[in-house]
Parts: sequence; structure tokens; C-alpha cells
Amino acid sequence: MNEDILSFIWRFQYFAAEALCTDEGCKLSILRTGHKNGNAGPDFSEARVMIEDFQWVGSIEIHVRSSDWFLHHHQTDPAYETVILHVVWENDRPIVRQDGSLLPTLTLKGSVNQTVLERYAQLQDETETIPCAGMFAEVNDIHKYGMLDRVLLERLDRKAGLVMDLLGRHNNDWEETAYQWLGRHFGFKLNDAPFARLTEIASWKMIRKHREKLNQVEALLFGSAGLIPAESTDPYIRQLRTEYQFLSAKYGLKDQQMNGHEWKNLRMRPAGFPTVRLAQFARLLNKNGNLFSEIVSAQTFSSLQAMFQIEQSDYWQDHYLFEKKSKGKVPFLGKDSVNLLIVNGAVPLLVAYAKHRQQPELLEKAIYWLSEIGAEKNRITREWELLGMKVKTAADSQALIEWYNNYCTFRKCLECTVGAALVRSG
Repeated sequence: MNEDILSFIWRFQYFAAEALCTDEGCKLSILRTGHKNGNAGPDFSEARVMIEDFQWVGSIEIHVRSSDWFLHHHQTDPAYETVILHVVWENDRPIVRQDGSLLPTLTLKGSVNQTVLERYAQLQDETETIPCAGMFAEVNDIHKYGMLDRVLLERLDRKAGLVMDLLGRHNNDWEETAYQWLGRHFGFKLNDAPFARLTEIASWKMIRKHREKLNQVEALLFGSAGLIPAESTDPYIRQLRTEYQFLSAKYGLKDQQMNGHEWKNLRMRPAGFPTVRLAQFARLLNKNGNLFSEIVSAQTFSSLQAMFQIEQSDYWQDHYLFEKKSKGKVPFLGKDSVNLLIVNGAVPLLVAYAKHRQQPELLEKAIYWLSEIGAEKNRITREWELLGMKVKTAADSQALIEWYNNYCTFRKCLECTVGAALVRSG
């Protein structure tokens, strides 16, 4: 037994509710179970109950044992003085309010629908990574696709929250925020952290002053990244080093320069080497004056894609690394990489701006962009496909990844419309 299932039982009244009495012997009628509280404080707020002939309005607190009230130190928290009913599985200790009055208690043990408990236990004990896999087909599609829509919005909201945190650190400068947010996603997971650090060292304010000269943008990025070789006879490298020495002195970057070992190449295809990604990022900055404005004002999905369809400078079209010429032509930023940058970079930026400006039409545009991109194919999406879920677009795959990571992995079945439907069906 745990508080999650007890809260679920209370919320949906899965217990014998006729002729209810508190443990103190008072007649009890539940008029409203209240709103589940996701923040600090009592579990349910704005509940309404009748105890004897008096109506109470306030909070409901849920515990496995009544003594958990003291275990959680509620006796010293003024927020719990609003509790009008203590709902427990076992009443092992009476609870007295700070004013000396006895807190009414309702014990649920012995009055709960047993099949609800059995279904919940079955989901919690399941060894499959998606706990309801064996029962998934029993659930109506309305619950499945309702959950899919919900988790997509939750994922977008969570990522938008990260963008807003970054925006706050940069005094509401959307262009600086977009530069750093997109920059870190040029790391394509393995090099996200060093890319994030690099964009903090070589800020957008710096880059913007030199944006029209690609060699200077490359010098700022490669130099700050600590990747320019110290000695070389290669004309490109010598020019890059000279530019960086000048810009480093101008902006005081010497003490902030990264170490080359911070960047990862292992188990990576050459086209994904950080040197290539940095060259592509430099070209993106050179090509687009204001990243954020370009994203928000994109009228069509194809125009957004065109923004990211870039060709790195000549040197990086036949080099994967400094001083090592490639055997063939180095690929430009491919369609799959462009789509990943849109999914993980552009979409969260637009959603954050939509929330900030309270413009739902921008949120709709972001979701439309996701629907124009093919679904990601990975272990998680394959598991959902085995259960009959259609995974056609990035909107589908993003939602299913969120569903799996935030609900299935943590066995939060009661917070999932599919899991809750299965428990209720018992």
C-alpha cells in the first residue's frame, strides 16, 4: 500500500461510501473530494464534507498510517491546519490539531474495492518496461490518444521551461537565448555540454559584431573551443589562429578558453565530429542575422528547413579534422540532422515564446512543424509500435518518448489515462 493508490481511491471513491462514519463514530458524507494538489501542502484542496450536521470546507490529507502525520512533520506546518479530514489506510494514532481539537479520520482498510488493488499491484509488479503492455489492447483508443496529446504538451511545456530559464539568465534577450539554445543542440547529445559552454564564452553579442565575416566567426568558435592547433604550416589554420589571437585579446577570452580534450570524437561517425559541427554552426550564424527572429517569422515549414540547410566553409568540405584531409567530400548538414535541430532547438524556442506572449497560434505552429517531420526510430518507439500505437511523425515519437520516460519508467500508472483506466476496469 502507498499514498499514490490511496489518493486514487479517494479521488474516484473506490470504497464503500454508504453509511460512512469517521473513526470517531461521526456520520460522514463526502460532497466533493477536492482538487489534487501537485505542490507542497495537503494532498487535496477545496474539498467539502458533512460531519454529522455540519459542513466543512478545506483540505484532505492522505497517509498510509495516521502516524505519518508526525513522520512528515505536519504538526508544525500551519498549511495543514486547513485539513478537515485525514484519510488513511490504518489508524494507528489519533491526530490532534494545534488548537487541541481531534482531527476527524477515515480509515479505508477493509472498505476498498479489492479488484482495484489487484489491478494496481499487477501493474506495479510487471517486469515489462511498459507495465501495461499485456493489457494495453483492453483500453479504448480514446484513452490512448488522449494520453498521447497530453504528454506531447507536457514535453513541449517542459522544454519551454528550460528555454525560459535560459532567457532569465540572459535578461530576456531572446537572440542570445536562441544562440545558446541552438548552439548546445549542435552537440547532438554527445557534445551538448561543451557546445553549451562554448556559447557562453563566445557570446552572441561577440559573434554578432563579426557575423558577416565567416573566418572571424570560425576563429571565435574554434579558438574558444581550444581546437586550433598551436603550430601548423596550413594557411587556413595560420589565418584562423591569427584572427583568434586578435579577437581573444579584444574580448579578453584567453583565460576562458576551453581545452580540446573536452570534446568527444569516440564512437562517432566523422560527419558528426565536433570540428565539422562547429564549422556548420559558424556557417549558420554567418548566414542568418538573428536566429530567433528567423525562427519565429518562418512562414512555412520549408522556409524553416532552408534556414538550417547550410554548407560549411571550403576547408571543412574536405576535412573532418584539422590538418587531415578526408578521402571524400564531407557531407553538409543532412536532412535528419536538420530535423533534429528543429525538433530539439527551434520548436522549444517557439513554444517558449508562445507561452511568454500568450499566443496559442504559435504553439499550434510548433506542433504543425513536428507533424511535418518523420518520427524518430529508436528502442522506445519500437516498443510502442509493438503495442499498436501509430508512430508516423515527430509529434508522435516525441509524445511517446515522454510517456515512456516520465510515466512507464517510474510506474506512474495512476497518473496515466491508460493505467488509470485499467485499474478502474477492475
